[in-house]
Amino acid sequence: MLYAIGDVHLSLSSEKPMDIFGGNWDGYVEKLRAGLSVLRAEDTCVFCGDTSWGMRLGDALEDFRFLDAFPGRKILLKGNHDYWWETSGKMNRFFAENGIQTFNILHNNFYEYDGIAICGTRGWFFEEDKGTEQDRKIFLRELGRLEASLIAAGELTKYVFLHYPPIFNNYLCYEILDLFSKYGVSRCYYGHIHGSGHHYAFEGVRSCVTYTMVSADWLNFNPVCIV
Repeated sequence: MLYAIGDVHLSLSSEKPMDIFGGNWDGYVEKLRAGLSVLRAEDTCVFCGDTSWGMRLGDALEDFRFLDAFPGRKILLKGNHDYWWETSGKMNRFFAENGIQTFNILHNNFYEYDGIAICGTRGWFFEEDKGTEQDRKIFLRELGRLEASLIAAGELTKYVFLHYPPIFNNYLCYEILDLFSKYGVSRCYYGHIHGSGHHYAFEGVRSCVTYTMVSADWLNFNPVCIV
């Protein structure tokens, strides 16, 4: 099976437990443990960013070990709070040195699951009349990374996984939506949105693409089964 979940915000070795927010976040680690118990060795689960509050790779090690203990492949992409994120080479070396065996990094590449290309990147919120020059640079890099991922996938059926939603309330990221159209993307999964923001998230079909929000608190920490 192919699953997705985002924004698990683990902090097993740092002082940022999400329980302080109450609501669905109460006891969230145990909820996540129960939710991920569905995973089997043949499964793949995509984590759509904000995986750990660790500031450095070493700070996030216990969070990585927690996830690695579950069966199946885990594909990680970057979220806005993944401060531990490094180059793919550094992360893969760190995982190997620490016996983390089930992680793959989604960054300028794609992975295949049963004929489906798992494509994606972090994404970014950017509006030309509101954003800074730095926002513009980050946004353009993210566009490039997404397109590199889609090109690498060739003729496979393409599902895109993002951290930032490309559609939110009255915001539409036309540059990303144009890439979806250009490369024939059929599904998009995203996170980032929490709390009352859930009411403004778009889920459903727009221009032949099905959108699904996978923020962990929205899912009550149960990963979405895609196929």
